[in-house]
Amino acid sequence: MRSRIRGRLRTWATVGAALVVVAGTAAAAPPRNADGGLPPEITEIMGKPAYRHAQWGLLEVDPADGRVVHSQYPDQFFMPGSTVKVITISGAWHALGPDRRFTTPVHAVGRLDGSTLTGNLALVAQGDLTMGGRTEPDGSVDFTPIDHTYANDIPGATLTPEDPLAGLDQIARQVRDAGITRVDGDVVIDARLFTPPPISPRPTPMIVNDNVIDLLSTPTAPGQPAQLTWRPQVAPYQVTSDVRTVEAGGTTDIQVSTSPDGTGISLTGTIAADSAPTLKISQVKDPDAFGRTALIEALGRAGVTVTAPPTGPNPDGALPADYDGDPQVAAYVSPPYRDYAKLILNVSHNLGANLALCNIATLHGSTNCFDGFPVIRDFLANTAQLDPTQFQMADGRGDVPVDRVTPAGLNQLLAYWLRTPDADAFRTSLPILGVSGTGALYCTGDDCPAKGKVFAKPGTIIGFDELNQQLAVNAQTYAGYLEAEDGHLFTFFVGVNGAAAPDIQGFFDVNDDVDQIAVVLQQEACAQHRSGHHA
Repeated sequence: MRSRIRGRLRTWATVGAALVVVAGTAAAAPPRNADGGLPPEITEIMGKPAYRHAQWGLLEVDPADGRVVHSQYPDQFFMPGSTVKVITISGAWHALGPDRRFTTPVHAVGRLDGSTLTGNLALVAQGDLTMGGRTEPDGSVDFTPIDHTYANDIPGATLTPEDPLAGLDQIARQVRDAGITRVDGDVVIDARLFTPPPISPRPTPMIVNDNVIDLLSTPTAPGQPAQLTWRPQVAPYQVTSDVRTVEAGGTTDIQVSTSPDGTGISLTGTIAADSAPTLKISQVKDPDAFGRTALIEALGRAGVTVTAPPTGPNPDGALPADYDGDPQVAAYVSPPYRDYAKLILNVSHNLGANLALCNIATLHGSTNCFDGFPVIRDFLANTAQLDPTQFQMADGRGDVPVDRVTPAGLNQLLAYWLRTPDADAFRTSLPILGVSGTGALYCTGDDCPAKGKVFAKPGTIIGFDELNQQLAVNAQTYAGYLEAEDGHLFTFFVGVNGAAAPDIQGFFDVNDDVDQIAVVLQQEACAQHRSGHHA
């Protein structure tokens, strides 16, 4: 049982929640408020055995008049998990602006003689998350309910249909349209925009396909090898598979291993004959070298010959101090940042949340991504006009032990957005209960009255309790907006720290309990608003 639970620690239902394996659970809680004025349906949930040593926090506010509807430990710190992303993306949205686009230029460094460049093509990476595999024909950012970046953690992750190399192909065609058919030199990725910070996942200036290789196994007949497809296919990466198809109802268990440099990828294990195609991923360990080769190959597809060997290290030592006098021959322009925010919040995109710190820092002229934190703090204190000490952060995604939030702080931040011109855009960038992103995992049936009426970001921190051989659900949180029938909005936070679960199903139950509390609050908000108890 122990090995099975440990092996399945990463196969949990709440997509994108921060997984932190820790030694213990939250500190012992003081007695709860008398009852917080909570509905009996909620107090019954909070009284379950799983929460015997846990602490619940809850705050619901009507921002129209500031009336506190329900309150339980509103000013106490809670471990938030991925709910931290509400703070990160709020800061990035304000600093960058919702219409901000990233322009990734390519310069011809050297001498142009007819259609031949004697010198190098330099792609100046801009920390763009959508170089390929994300952008739909209408320019919006595509995503699936369970993102491919979680394929090794959560069953059911799927791919967007877009080509991961689409951005580089677009750049290559522009180079050809600029009249260059031969590069008598090299292709270089200029990744000097920022220094990748020591957080996980580690953001980099050059990103293709979220810096992962997608590996899709499809069952065949029992006893036969599974069918393998993978993308993006870029030299020198090679993938081999020894995954076998087993009888219907059998075990699907696929493992991924790599060579030290990550370019040799092997899949082993089994897949049931009646299983859906199963996605796994492998990390790209050198994004700059990968991007260089991918661009050289894209140039070849566009009819541009590069004389340098296509594989090998990125020759960044050949970069000039600046590009004065070096013509721009191509540029990839990203979708607006509002689409980034929707992606990051809906699928809880960890790389994108950490990257937001770097995007903010570089906007202010720094190569140190942690310089994004003072900008976020200034936004909280001077623009949103709330006390920034209600939050503690050391990354953008909610993955480190220092990260903390208060229910009051999150409610105040959510209320701030309702006073801005971006109120609707920000609210609808959050997962929608029963409809989109991580919200689509609960309240999916037509019999769920809150479906489409809760706009909120979940967060999770879960670990294995070695002492008691059970799961420690250190945090399960939820924060956002409740919509009454006439569109009136309430802000809310609900979360529990220090729950326990005997197995993975027990964790699912904790997740469902938090979601169900949101459903109860939304329905109560509708009833109260109908009765006229509002501003």
